[in-house]
Amino acid sequence: MVYKFKPLLPACCVLCGAALRGELDLCAPCAAELPLHEDGCPLCAMPLGSAHLAPCGHCQRQPPRFSACVAALRYEYPARELIARFKFHGDLAAGRVLAHLLARRIAASDPGHYAGTVLVPVPLHRTRLAERGFNQSERIARVLARELVLPMLPALAARVRRTEDQKSLDAGARRRNLATAFHAEPCAGLRVAIIDDVITTGTTADALAATLLEAGAARVEAWCLARAL
Repeated sequence: MVYKFKPLLPACCVLCGAALRGELDLCAPCAAELPLHEDGCPLCAMPLGSAHLAPCGHCQRQPPRFSACVAALRYEYPARELIARFKFHGDLAAGRVLAHLLARRIAASDPGHYAGTVLVPVPLHRTRLAERGFNQSERIARVLARELVLPMLPALAARVRRTEDQKSLDAGARRRNLATAFHAEPCAGLRVAIIDDVITTGTTADALAATLLEAGAARVEAWCLARAL
């Protein structure tokens, strides 16, 4: 287990490097600099700048298949850099800090809301997993499972087709790129939270949510470290 034991070396802040004594590798001044996600669309979590009870215009025109999205941070500096270190450079300490912030964000909501939820990390295709060496969404889900005492079922969903990098594609191309990309095992009646690192357009979470709903899930939400504008 990656997070079972604390390292024997002295802990330090993942942002400034200051020595620490607490449980989390993040000092108070650096924590204060993080762009917390506070107000956004209740469906897709698009940052809107003020509290909104109604969905954003995009979600009103084209509602996502997931029922809600929870994000710990806005995808801005320094959260953006921490996520890149975790995802592309294997900085597991940064990933642990980010996942803890997401767990804290979820725990701050009504416990009855997430009780009984099953965590399903966004799967990587086997070739992408071999290239990266780990699935960042699964690492996030491990921390959430431990801190929120929720089951994690990574085998519930698989990416059966390797897709192009979404960054260079427009909205329509993103949807076509992810068509038939996922497979889900039967999950009748389950409440599922899709776990991802960053949600940009929500296309990946939407495609996976659709697959899970077709497999019988009763409700699907998306939980992510950060929501991009």
